[in-house]
Amino acid sequence: MITKISVRKVAFAGVIAALYAGLTLAVMPLSYGPVQLRISEVLCILPFFFPFSVWGLFAGCIVANLFSPYLWLDITIGPVASLLAALSTMYIGKMKSRERLPTKALACFPPVFFNAVLIGAMIGYILMSEGEAETFFPVFIASMFWVGIGQTVVLYAIGLPLMVYLPKTKLIDKLSNLYGK
Repeated sequence: MITKISVRKVAFAGVIAALYAGLTLAVMPLSYGPVQLRISEVLCILPFFFPFSVWGLFAGCIVANLFSPYLWLDITIGPVASLLAALSTMYIGKMKSRERLPTKALACFPPVFFNAVLIGAMIGYILMSEGEAETFFPVFIASMFWVGIGQTVVLYAIGLPLMVYLPKTKLIDKLSNLYGK
């Protein structure tokens, strides 16, 4: 099956990329590091409603991570975590039970999981004492915990209520009609 990619979908993904990068940079001190609260991660709910937003999140994460103190590692690992999370959220959004609260709550989990594990491992690798591999695991666990906490706060305190509220405003329907699924 050949999927037709419209200019509108590409434009929509571009807007999502710009929003993600802009929100990340707007709260820059909180967006990077072992303890982080990346407000832009609230946009990770969008693939649930708009599958093509996956690519906007991926591109936005690349742009945002160009400013990361972790440089090349965060430019590669961060977008991979975002891509895996966005794809998972997209597939959850295709479930028959997508209108139910438990399904929406489940859709908030992939960004928490993939970022906690992959970004936690990246930070653990960067912060472990040079030549002392045994320091990786405790730093990884601590980083995974703190990144996971930040993701959980953003996705479940902001993202989940938005997932419930936005369809009631008919905004999702209007955007779907304009940009397509």
